[in-house]
Amino acid sequence: MSDLVLYESRSPAVVLTINRADKRNALNRPLIAELTDAFIRAGDDASARCVILTGAGPTFCAGMDLTELRESVNRNPGALEVWHDALKLATLYDRIYTLPKPTIAAVNGAAVAGGAGLVTVCDLAISVPSAQFGYPEVRRGLVAAMVMPHLLRHVGERMARHLLLTGELIGAEDAVRAGLINQSVPPDRLMSRALELAQSIAEGGPQALAATKSLLHQFSRQAISIEEAARASAAPRLTDECREGLRAFFEKKPPPWSV
Repeated sequence: MSDLVLYESRSPAVVLTINRADKRNALNRPLIAELTDAFIRAGDDASARCVILTGAGPTFCAGMDLTELRESVNRNPGALEVWHDALKLATLYDRIYTLPKPTIAAVNGAAVAGGAGLVTVCDLAISVPSAQFGYPEVRRGLVAAMVMPHLLRHVGERMARHLLLTGELIGAEDAVRAGLINQSVPPDRLMSRALELAQSIAEGGPQALAATKSLLHQFSRQAISIEEAARASAAPRLTDECREGLRAFFEKKPPPWSV
């Protein structure tokens, strides 16, 4: 494992830090692969009773690496590559969500698009007051398909529709009220509060915690498979609308469909 994901034992937890601060911790292929490996390692780590996920620098995760996506959609053949990329991210989300050990998102800054998705698949989430959350995918001609089921479970359909259809960001206080996160704490308390939660979790029996997570997953099982969610996310990436949206993003211009 390289330094894209830092793995630190902080008994009774393991702290995973997304370490791509120069790119606002955007999710590219190497980072997705290393996050997947890190969660597998944490799942097998006998000293880890839970997993804390946070980000380096001022941003938790800015979502998908749009530079990498633009290169993929402009490359031929792009369809297979785009599909594989979507499936790997959907698989990462599912691995975090179904991990037998409880997970805590310690959100140190903005968590948008795929970054907000990482927050929703963790069992608990706390953030600093300045953090913002949202799903601006539609503004790029994209669809947040693979995170929809997780978002709906936390905030309900009305708030989910607001976030997904407007692409607007909300602050930490609104995220707490909506149920997207559990608590907002001062920046100097973020990790200590996450470790307090980890300690509370560690007072539960490991098998009981795993069984509880398994039952929660069964009771809230999503209607579509990982593959279907990945396909629904990948398909819009190959459209002219997405290409135009990405072009506008990089040129810092309004997309052609805006009025």
